[in-house]
Amino acid sequence: MSDIFSEKNMMYALERYLPAGETVVAGIHGIGLESDIRQVFGKCFLVEDTLIPKENGITIEVRKRKHANCDLYIGITRNYLILAECDVYQHLYEFNDSPNLAGVRVQELGAPLSIKDIGTCFPLDEIQKCEIRKGWMGSVKCFITMKNGSLLKLMLPKLGGVGGGMPHHKEYREMIIARLGG
Repeated sequence: MSDIFSEKNMMYALERYLPAGETVVAGIHGIGLESDIRQVFGKCFLVEDTLIPKENGITIEVRKRKHANCDLYIGITRNYLILAECDVYQHLYEFNDSPNLAGVRVQELGAPLSIKDIGTCFPLDEIQKCEIRKGWMGSVKCFITMKNGSLLKLMLPKLGGVGGGMPHHKEYREMIIARLGG
């Protein structure tokens, strides 16, 4: 059995990105089909691959993109969608120090943030649209558009891998679909 099909490993990976006070309600192994994530950070500086908070810092828009399939853990809390990659993957990053801020939530950093950790935690109330379609072999595809223009395309497989390492996959998948669809 692959280590990615383990609820214990999945929970460990998802908990890394949990906001304070949140707990994972449901989590599964899924596939990231495509992502185009946009986040704007205020009062910070970019130093190598880390955003550093500074009172006299600037506003920086970070775009993180991936247009190839990758293994993900997909988790849901009461208020958030959490994504944790199962392996180290390459992404395209773009930076803009004069972004259009119309209708965009600017995040203030309390601590340094690696650009690799951007695009892991999404407030459910920021979802503008979630289109759910049936996929191949019983899978479900979710096309999520966020209010800030971010786009996530996820595939939630029907089964949670072989070997019994994810015994709650079916139950958790249904909870995630219901929450995203609501």
